[in-house]
Amino acid sequence: MLHAISARDTFRLRLPAQASSVGVARRQVRSALSRWDLAELADDAGLVVSELFTNAVLHSGSEYVACLLWTAGGKLHVEIVDEGRGAEGPLARTAADGDENGRGLALVAHLAEGWGVRPPAYGTGRAVWATLSCARPGAVRRSG
Repeated sequence: MLHAISARDTFRLRLPAQASSVGVARRQVRSALSRWDLAELADDAGLVVSELFTNAVLHSGSEYVACLLWTAGGKLHVEIVDEGRGAEGPLARTAADGDENGRGLALVAHLAEGWGVRPPAYGTGRAVWATLSCARPGAVRRSG
């Protein structure tokens, strides 16, 4: 059963732009979703955060990467903000069968209702966002 969610559900995390921060971000996101009674989104949201955070660590040249989550309008909003190379990118690509990389944004596109890139609300760099539905087929919504 899904609880009605409120716009008060927000989460912010800022971590060093290093590979070890990806797992920390994923675990913290899963914990936040559990507190919000949205644990059924933990796998999908965790994967989206992992892929977007990894891209920011590898490609943005940032010292820090921020992860923001909030709920509004029946959606979970995920945003990964870096300090790096501006609002362009990342770009999805088609990975060849033998490639070890290049499938992350395709996974994000598959799991999310939408995703994109915009300038961050503050500072330089970029904010890569994705939205996931908080409603599942057959789920009952209740208030309180």
